[in-house]
Amino acid sequence: MRTKQPEFLEILSTFVGEYMPFTAGLSNNTVRLYKATFRLLLTFMFEANGVSAEKLTFQMLDYATILAFLNWLETERNCSAATRNVRLAALSSFADYAQNRNADAAIVFLTAVRKIPAKKTSSNPRVFFTREEIAVLLRLPDTSTAIGKRDAVLLALMYASGTRAQEVCDLRVRDVLFDKDNVILTITGKGDKTRRIRIARFSSKMLRNYLIWLGIDRQLDKHIFSTRTHEHMTISCVEAIYKKYLYTAKQQNPSMFRQSKYSPHSMRHTTAMHMLEAGVPMMAIKNFLGHASVTTTERYVELSQSTVDKHIKAWNQRWFPDTTATKEDMRPTAQTGGIPDFLR
Repeated sequence: MRTKQPEFLEILSTFVGEYMPFTAGLSNNTVRLYKATFRLLLTFMFEANGVSAEKLTFQMLDYATILAFLNWLETERNCSAATRNVRLAALSSFADYAQNRNADAAIVFLTAVRKIPAKKTSSNPRVFFTREEIAVLLRLPDTSTAIGKRDAVLLALMYASGTRAQEVCDLRVRDVLFDKDNVILTITGKGDKTRRIRIARFSSKMLRNYLIWLGIDRQLDKHIFSTRTHEHMTISCVEAIYKKYLYTAKQQNPSMFRQSKYSPHSMRHTTAMHMLEAGVPMMAIKNFLGHASVTTTERYVELSQSTVDKHIKAWNQRWFPDTTATKEDMRPTAQTGGIPDFLR
């Protein structure tokens, strides 16, 4: 006869296994993140209070206990304030769910979570690549090898599409539609929302040739990017690819790549910045990146220094003209700058 789970674990089980993935439709990443939060909570309750998972009750999760758990994350687990806030958000979501399942049992837990505010976090500047750095990065993979071919296509595709790391990992052959010299991608983003975007010719040609070379151009269910051991590439693999080429890029170009830390998301931000510099309207960037609100795009895409310099230069030329300038100096120059076709 199967032993009935304690109420806390029973409600947590349905929250994780049914509510999050199916009712709320949260992404796999969010589900994994929330699961990690509750694993940490159970670890804390056992290490700090000697309470095992099967004996944990909602009444034990009062204000002092939840606060101690969050402080433990920062002091013992070295979590940042931002990560602490994510853990608190997971607890808050579960508290709301538990309250709807059993209000009397969960009231202590719910009250405790609602009393604890999120911590203020420092706003770090967005990290992105310059056009010169992008050119260097895209040339680094050795396309005479299978791994190099894959990495070259992956880097070029992420720049051309502005996809998140998870989105590019999830791409399958069926998500690629070839339209003459271009490619239309169907991207599945956060919350399983889909968007269709057209990418530039240079990356379209690379992608087409790569799929034919792999021999999977007609195998619609195949993932486009894989590893030696897994048919479906993971985010950690994408992170390792960036780390590998950025190390080489910094070694070969010490005057470039000056930021202390880059990530795959830096490429997404780079795409947005270069689109902005090329004069692409904000609403077009919003739809291209798959943001739910243009407010997100406005926060995401701040003006780059080159954009600021361009406007300051135009202001100086208009209001403080150089009377010594010759007619040759005043001729308009071609504004090309090596911008890819998809940004024009």
